Amino acid sequence: MDRRMGALAIPALGALIAEPVFVLTDTAMVGHLGATVLGGMSVGSTVMQTVIGLCIFLSYVTTPLVARRLGAGDKPGAIRAGIEGMWTGLGLGVLLLVIGLPVAAPLTTAFTPDAAVAEQAFRYIAICVWGLPGMLLVLAATGLLRGLQDTRTPLLVATAGAVVNVALNWLFIYPAGMGIAGSALGTAITQTLMAAAYIRVAVRAAHEHRVSLSPGVGNRWQALAASSLMLLRTLTLRIVLVVLVWAAARLGTLELAALQVTMSLYNLLVNAMDALAIAAQAMIGHDLGAGDSLGVRRQLNRIVGWGAVVGLVLAVLVAAISPVVGAAFTSDEAVRGLLPASFIMMACFLPMCGVLFVLDGVLIGAGDIRYLAIAGLWPMLSFCALIALVLWIQPTAAMAMIWLWISYFGAFMCVRLLVLVLRARTNSWLVTGHDR
Repeated sequence: MDRRMGALAIPALGALIAEPVFVLTDTAMVGHLGATVLGGMSVGSTVMQTVIGLCIFLSYVTTPLVARRLGAGDKPGAIRAGIEGMWTGLGLGVLLLVIGLPVAAPLTTAFTPDAAVAEQAFRYIAICVWGLPGMLLVLAATGLLRGLQDTRTPLLVATAGAVVNVALNWLFIYPAGMGIAGSALGTAITQTLMAAAYIRVAVRAAHEHRVSLSPGVGNRWQALAASSLMLLRTLTLRIVLVVLVWAAARLGTLELAALQVTMSLYNLLVNAMDALAIAAQAMIGHDLGAGDSLGVRRQLNRIVGWGAVVGLVLAVLVAAISPVVGAAFTSDEAVRGLLPASFIMMACFLPMCGVLFVLDGVLIGAGDIRYLAIAGLWPMLSFCALIALVLWIQPTAAMAMIWLWISYFGAFMCVRLLVLVLRARTNSWLVTGHDR
């Protein structure tokens, strides 16, 4: 790994895994409250992660936009683009908070026929939504700093946030006796504190470069157009995850609880692999802004190689811990019995995922959002077709978990990798200049 990539990817890795680490610890703390509570957290966290995931454009559009302007020598313009993104994130977060409160109950009952699980999920969502304004502002601010080639500040903020989140969640779940609601409250408070830290960083940068802090769209019409396409791209990804959880709930509460544990670890690994993708976004956007298309092509080849290596290393680790790791997350023997097969299935596909994520990062960094949005429809349709077959077969126990993961990794992720490889082999995405 070259020095530039390492300087961006290693701090990005720390920042990216900080949030999944406290999701893992939350899952472990909540998991010992029983399968019903763990199932409720699976539904509740899926809803919240879907909302936040759909808004990831705040980061993924801001990063290449800022990086291109920085590469073209316009640092004040780069900072202003990031600040406009932060205002967008804050406003969108407030809007989603207002919408989310009244729709939380019908959303949870739509996911699962188990009334007890739905009740736990509602308790989680009804509190978590209060953290949305802070969380979406954090996404945009992270995009600003990554575009400025600064992944160290997000590392510090995310690490501090993870520590605070774990401490607050433990305090609210156990000593305060709030159960799953305590996990949600600790998360909402932490997200708001992280947003305050990023506001301070942005204000300091704006004053240093004499950039306005006022709300406004400025040159964000281009960003808004890209955001709508990124939203479509992200929507296909989130539909797949929502359908995966919905299908698991139809197969049984134990399967739903096991999926929550497996997905918590998978999200940690995804963010570890995504560190290279984040570095790729920042480097590709910067170099295309500077007009270095040949350098970008060389970067692509190196990044893909490192993605495969990281995925292989993670696969070996997951396979090694698969027989024993379940005990850390749940005391329910029936749920623990479903986990080894799930982890082995995950390990089989992780090297492929490593390549997929870095290719995705390269194309996002290049601003090739239109292709990503349209091409994302085919993997989603492939997944939905196979999951319909799974629900018709109605597998149980370990076979249910195996079929769920074959649907996700085999029918979705493999097809997604194919469409990315086909695009990366062309030169259509290599567009240089201040703006795409």
